[in-house]
Amino acid sequence: MLAKARSCVRSLLSQHSTLAPKLLKKESVMPTKTFVPAFKARVGEWEYYLCLMSYAQVAREVQFAYELGGNKDLGTMIQRGVGARTAEITEYLLTNPHRFLGSLVVAAWGGHPEYIPLTMEESAEQGMLAGVDREFGVLTFDGTHQFFALDGQHRLRAIKDAIKRKPDLGSEDIGVVVVPHFDSEEGRRKTRRLFTNINKNAVTTNKQENIALDEDDGFAILTRRFLDDHEFISKQGVVQVFSKQGTEGELKLATRQVPVGQSAWTTIGVLYDILRELGFDLDGSMHKVSVRATDEVLDESYEILSERMESLLDSCGELRRLYLGAASPKELRTPKGHEHDGHPFMRPIVQTAVVKTLRHAIEQGTIDWDEGFQRLSMLDWRMGAAPFVAAWNETPGERATGKMATGKDISDLLLELLSAHVAPKSKAQIERAIRSYRSVKGKRYPVPIDDLVDGIIISPVASSMAAEENN
Repeated sequence: MLAKARSCVRSLLSQHSTLAPKLLKKESVMPTKTFVPAFKARVGEWEYYLCLMSYAQVAREVQFAYELGGNKDLGTMIQRGVGARTAEITEYLLTNPHRFLGSLVVAAWGGHPEYIPLTMEESAEQGMLAGVDREFGVLTFDGTHQFFALDGQHRLRAIKDAIKRKPDLGSEDIGVVVVPHFDSEEGRRKTRRLFTNINKNAVTTNKQENIALDEDDGFAILTRRFLDDHEFISKQGVVQVFSKQGTEGELKLATRQVPVGQSAWTTIGVLYDILRELGFDLDGSMHKVSVRATDEVLDESYEILSERMESLLDSCGELRRLYLGAASPKELRTPKGHEHDGHPFMRPIVQTAVVKTLRHAIEQGTIDWDEGFQRLSMLDWRMGAAPFVAAWNETPGERATGKMATGKDISDLLLELLSAHVAPKSKAQIERAIRSYRSVKGKRYPVPIDDLVDGIIISPVASSMAAEENN
């Protein structure tokens, strides 16, 4: 049907006295005119055009508001700045074979662009085109209008940059929605309102949704694989993926917090962060969120992360064994009347702090993976014990109860104390961490400095120098 339609359109265009016979080719350009196929449409008070344009046509014909003369108001009030993140979209276009960009919304500065309606004919017996050619025609870019991106300026910038580096991309296609813009107070007000409505009502995917759907981010892919294949993490209820599942199919992905009364070990968003920290030294392609790593790299990364995850779960207070053996895992997190003795590694704030501490120490060469897991296993894995007490507010009274402390100062303090316990490099570092505890919590740290000094890690260079001095 499409071939038949194109044939009909070519026939009609060849008969039109003002159009060139090669008009429907992707880059059909007359000396001063560019023609693109378009549907004219209406919604509310807007009449607009749905067009198919090549990247080269878009790069040539569509500009940014600040590039157009005499429209400072639009440059400042309509169009948001083109930020550095366009570099990511450019790389996506240049390297990803699965690349796809959503349509641009373009305003035609100067009112309605020239539009020539066309009709398509076929035999009565076929009837395939009935209604399909409604308001179909050709939009003319002839220099009498200027076009600027109302929505999609980052994509536009990326297209312009990408085809400079790889001209072949110029033949690829993108949808373009063209709306008229009139250079008057009423016209500017109407265009600003359209811009606001587009951005106010657009629903962008959040981080959790990206983890659930992204097919390029290697760690998102492996997060889903862990949820499907890992012996422990794939078990029902261990990782909370949804916080709400409605009776009519509506879903809401879990946030970073495990709600009170839930038995989950962690949430999908925190699991993703844990894997990224544990995989900081994996193949570089795993860290390119817009370019999918090869299947070989993904498989190898999964095996490495699986080993590290199992060591982590066992080293952090034997979490896996205790979780699987608990009559109710939520009691492992907050044993009633003895919340002080709850397992810290059931708390997302502790989970992320532990893996960040581990990564930092290994990245700095202070310890290796095996020593890191060994030192974690030596901690007192109770919420009310050091260093986890940094994130715990004890309730005065006879029973060991309390609540989690929150805030960036608490997260930073927990990281500082974990480092002092797991991989301290000097007595001064330990003293700073303990002073921070007193400053934030307003009380004395429950572990003496001397106990932590015994765990100071001497670097190979310092150890060699000490040996030389003793000799």
